[in-house]
Amino acid sequence: MDPIIAVRGLTKTYASGQPALRRIDLGIRRGEIFALLGPNGAGKSTLINIICGCPPDAGVVERVLREVSLWDKRDAKIMTLSGGMKRRVMIAKALVHEPRILFLDEPTAGVDVELRREMWAMVRGLRASGVTIVLTTHYIEEAEEMADRIGIINRGELVLVDDKAALLRKLGKRELTLHLAKPLGALPASLADLSLVLSPAGTELTYIFDARAGGAGIAGLLPRLAAAGIEFGDLATRETSLEEIFVGLLRAERPAPGAGAP
Repeated sequence: MDPIIAVRGLTKTYASGQPALRRIDLGIRRGEIFALLGPNGAGKSTLINIICGCPPDAGVVERVLREVSLWDKRDAKIMTLSGGMKRRVMIAKALVHEPRILFLDEPTAGVDVELRREMWAMVRGLRASGVTIVLTTHYIEEAEEMADRIGIINRGELVLVDDKAALLRKLGKRELTLHLAKPLGALPASLADLSLVLSPAGTELTYIFDARAGGAGIAGLLPRLAAAGIEFGDLATRETSLEEIFVGLLRAERPAPGAGAP
């Protein structure tokens, strides 16, 4: 599918000489909710402002905004306002002209949980009507709740872009917690090759496995527990959240203590 917005090689440097964006390549699909995640100062708003018309130092945006009757709004910037009602007015103003592309820069910052969920429902309704939505947020829950695809930006670079479900499958882990019928003093040697963690009290056993394995990981574990004479009374599973993936990716991008700047 051809993107409704395509950017290639976008680069922007602040007046101080610090890079804001480093050769960003990105395509936004028609009719999707695309969430751009990143810490403060990562380059989220800079990228959105350039797509909306601010000049980059290098790179190009496809001028699809002309085609969707938004070009005359290219100099308008989404204001960051406090208070739930001001947020509602901001979005209402953006919708007056029935845009086919809607940019929302931190739309629910500073609003209460109830209003945030109301706004999520409204945004999903807009997507259902065919509006393409580009959303910047620092609320992981917001991206996990609404986005079709997620981009993670850090220090001006796109670390990753992927479908939300695929991202959770590829980078997520699953945990199976077994509540043991009898406390264990230590793990049997026959299970040493498995990613098993015994709780300090010896009453719970946690098995960590790749989310892509689905039920196969559990199916292989249970017979080995039975062979080792380990009985359990209850079990629960948990998948890695988007927040854990996000934090892990940013940690991997962060230079080691004492490392010099690139």
